[in-house]
Amino acid sequence: MSGVLAVAEHRRGELRDVSFELITAGRQLADQTGGDLHLAVVGGDTESFADSLNREGVDVIHTVPEGEEFNHDVYAQAVEALHAEVDPQVLLMPNSVNGLDYAPAVANSLDLPLATDAVDFEYGDGLTVTREMYGSKVETTVDVGGDRQAVTIRSAEWPAAEGVGDAEISEFEADVDTDTGSRVTGFEEVGGGDVDISEADFIVSIGRGIEEEDNLPLIEDLVEATGATLASSRPIVDNGWLPKNRQVGQSGKVVTPTVYLAIGISGAVQHVAGMKGSDTIIAINTDPNAPIFDIADYGIVGDLFEVVPELIEEFE
Repeated sequence: MSGVLAVAEHRRGELRDVSFELITAGRQLADQTGGDLHLAVVGGDTESFADSLNREGVDVIHTVPEGEEFNHDVYAQAVEALHAEVDPQVLLMPNSVNGLDYAPAVANSLDLPLATDAVDFEYGDGLTVTREMYGSKVETTVDVGGDRQAVTIRSAEWPAAEGVGDAEISEFEADVDTDTGSRVTGFEEVGGGDVDISEADFIVSIGRGIEEEDNLPLIEDLVEATGATLASSRPIVDNGWLPKNRQVGQSGKVVTPTVYLAIGISGAVQHVAGMKGSDTIIAINTDPNAPIFDIADYGIVGDLFEVVPELIEEFE
């Protein structure tokens, strides 16, 4: 008994970013346990997904061609069957809407202790998981007991796996009962579903500093000039100026764009938790001591109502 079984995630025909982060996290744990990294992909275009997931560090990819989209009963049955086959030390799953749907059920069925929302871990004499508490203000470590463990990981905490791997790819017959009474009938995005900010490459995000809703058109002009995606911190959503699906942060979405331009955002820990994985962070704020500057790669101390028009002019 050693190694790791990680469960990839896909939605509407595309692998989610957390699937590639699971490979990095899983490889870390597999090395510490002295075993192999097994990766499972359930449903959808499993052959194409397996090819994409064949990255450095993966030893075996198991495909379970049952259904097109996520289904609780199918995933629970498939993961339980794979766990019995692979016999891993640690079962690794995403801390996503889907992951948190089936992970507790699987852990309960297999009698595994479950640690959720891990931001780091270490396997020595046993498994120690690092989690955040009190609005990400405090990090805590938890010793997870048991002979085997189950863990869900927070997205954007591990880098995505890169490089072409040479994993063994095999179809797994999980003997799944698909006549479960539940099925996916469609998707409805939060707040109107006009865009998924978690998939954006360039994000312009706004906070309290824009002062009032009437100033939104100025930011929208910048978004149009740069080809970016508009997002915000929680106060903007709470005020009803933007829909919930545009919110970045602990109570919103986690984003990992190439560029994150924060305008009038102070940098509270709850917001930072949702965007700290961005490749390049640029901040505009009148307060030189704003916490956002502590994580920004580039900072502009100035009035956004003077800076933003100049940026628009430059990009146009």
